Amino acid sequence: MAYIDNSSDVPALAGGARVEDYLALLKPRVMSLVVFTALVGMLVAPGGINPFIGLIAIACIAIGAGASGALNMWYDADIDAVMSRTQNRPIPAGRMTRGEALAFGLILSVFSVTLLGLATNWVAGAFLAFTIFFYVVVYTMWLKRSTPQNIVIGGAAGAFPPMVGWAAVTGTLSWESFALFLIIFLWTPPHFWALALYKQGDYGAAGIPMMPNVAGEKSTKWQILGYSVVLAASSLLPVWLGFSGWLYGAVAAVTGLSFIWLSLRLLRAPDSVSMRRTARTLFTYSLSYLFVLFLALFTDFIATGMGVI
Repeated sequence: MAYIDNSSDVPALAGGARVEDYLALLKPRVMSLVVFTALVGMLVAPGGINPFIGLIAIACIAIGAGASGALNMWYDADIDAVMSRTQNRPIPAGRMTRGEALAFGLILSVFSVTLLGLATNWVAGAFLAFTIFFYVVVYTMWLKRSTPQNIVIGGAAGAFPPMVGWAAVTGTLSWESFALFLIIFLWTPPHFWALALYKQGDYGAAGIPMMPNVAGEKSTKWQILGYSVVLAASSLLPVWLGFSGWLYGAVAAVTGLSFIWLSLRLLRAPDSVSMRRTARTLFTYSLSYLFVLFLALFTDFIATGMGVI
C-alpha cells in the first residue's frame, strides 16, 4: 500500500479523499484517448457545429468517460487490490471509500448525459448514456469476470465515443461513424491481450479470465495476429467510404502493416522472455497506433478542406 504524506499541499475533500484521488477515478490517460477520438468524430462529421457547443459536447463526453472510470473502480475495488498495476488506485490504497466513488460516478453520469442532450441533441445524450451503461454494467459487472471474450464484446464501450461525437453534430448515426467505431472495436482485443500476455500473473491472481489465462499463450498470439489483419483492413474503411483521402490511407496502410509485423514477431517469439518483451512492445505500439490513425484522419480532413491535397 502506498504511503500518503499528510503534509501534501493537495487539499483534502469530504471523507478524507484528495483532489488528486478524484482525478485518478476519472482514468485521465484512458479519458484522453476517448476524448480525442470523439473530437475527431465530431470534426469530420458533415455539417459542422458551433465551436462553443462543440466544446461543451467534448467536455460532456470527457465527463461521461470519467464517470465510467469512477464506476468501474467502485465495482472493481476488490480485484484492483490484487493486481500490481492497480493497487495504488484510490480505493484499494485506502484513500477513498467505495461509496464516495459510487456517488461521484453517478453524479457525473447524470450531469454529462443531461448537459449533452440539452446542448446538442438527445440522440447524442442517449448514446452517451448507453455508452456509460455498456461499460459499467455489460463489461465491468457482467463480462469482465465471466468470459475470456470480455474485451472483445466489452471493447465496444471504448469504441462508441467517435459515434457520440458524430451524433452531437448530425443528430444521427451513419456508416461513416460506424467505420470509426469498428476501427477502435477491432483494435481493443490485440491491445489488451498483448498486455495480458505479460501480465498473466496479475489477471490470474485476480480471477479475471483473460484470453492467455484461459486459452493459453499460443492461441492468444494467433488471435492477436488475426485481429491485427482485420484491423489493418478495416482502418482503410474511411478511404473506401469516401470521407478521407490518400494521406490518411497511406498512414493507415503503414501503421496497419506495422501492427501485423509486430504481431508476427510475437507469434514467432522463441521463448517466454522474448514473448513477454515483444508483447510489451506491441502493447506500447498499440497505444500510439490509435492516436496516430485518428490524427491522420483529422489532418487529412483539414488538408482536404483547405485544398492542400
